[in-house]
Amino acid sequence: MSESFVHPALFYRDAEDYLSATVPFVVEGLAEGEPVAVAVPPPNLALLRDALATFENMIVFHDMSLVGRNPGRIIPGVLRAFADSHPGRHVRIIGEPVWPGRSENEYPACATHEALINKAFNGRGATILCPYDVHRLSADVLRDAEATHPLVVDDSGPRPSEHFAPEQVIARHNRPLLPPPPDAVRTEISGPVSQARRFTKEHALHAGFDPLRLDDLLLTITELVTNSIEHGSGNSTVHLWADDEAYVCQVADGGYISDPLAGRLPVGPERMGGRGLLVVNHLADLVRLHTTPSGTTIQVRFTRSHAHNQLET
Repeated sequence: MSESFVHPALFYRDAEDYLSATVPFVVEGLAEGEPVAVAVPPPNLALLRDALATFENMIVFHDMSLVGRNPGRIIPGVLRAFADSHPGRHVRIIGEPVWPGRSENEYPACATHEALINKAFNGRGATILCPYDVHRLSADVLRDAEATHPLVVDDSGPRPSEHFAPEQVIARHNRPLLPPPPDAVRTEISGPVSQARRFTKEHALHAGFDPLRLDDLLLTITELVTNSIEHGSGNSTVHLWADDEAYVCQVADGGYISDPLAGRLPVGPERMGGRGLLVVNHLADLVRLHTTPSGTTIQVRFTRSHAHNQLET
């Protein structure tokens, strides 16, 4: 990994602790002429906007609960999008993808995202500081943070992580998804993609899916089934269901996704194809993936409400 890329985890305990580390991080970057972006959840976003009000016009602020609701969207849509908009310059970013409001179902995608930042920025000039609330996040989450960040900043200052092992985190969270519930509808798709679109549209509308998001859902199923036909086994099994929180579409096939960054890197206009999973990550509220040489299952969720199971201790 290039020495020009720095990826520390910040272990903070309260708002004062948070600001004492993040504000100097931003101000030092601005003083050095570095473009700066901040992508954190709403409570910390308000803290930083207030503390950095003098410099607000010099900083790009994002609400991570919106731009990073699906962790698979953060690298291409937030981190690399910002870095790529400043070619040849070292950028400085605060990115907080894991917070106590994240659900248990979202967390594996969050941990995988944090591990993959190291690959996505290999050789790039950037410093990405990732804050973690040590009082409200579980010990397992903090252990993953040490494994996905080569540096840790805590009460004693910065230190190399003795447990840095991002590949292990990727492998550990590449785990089988829960099976569809008994009331899920199922179909086998091996023919035209229109068959999958028609099946999905009929079931989604019957299940009360938001008509305003129907185009997003149909484009998602189109991309997933097309990937199965072109890159997988040629056919796929589609399950659809609704639960209390989301409308869910799950597609399984016999293919294998060997590149863990598939769907997580920007694709230039000069490249033909290669946008399927990128589009899915952009449209869905959550994408979960399990892939092995014997087959791949991709689950996408479109949120119905904002209820969450907490990631707190």
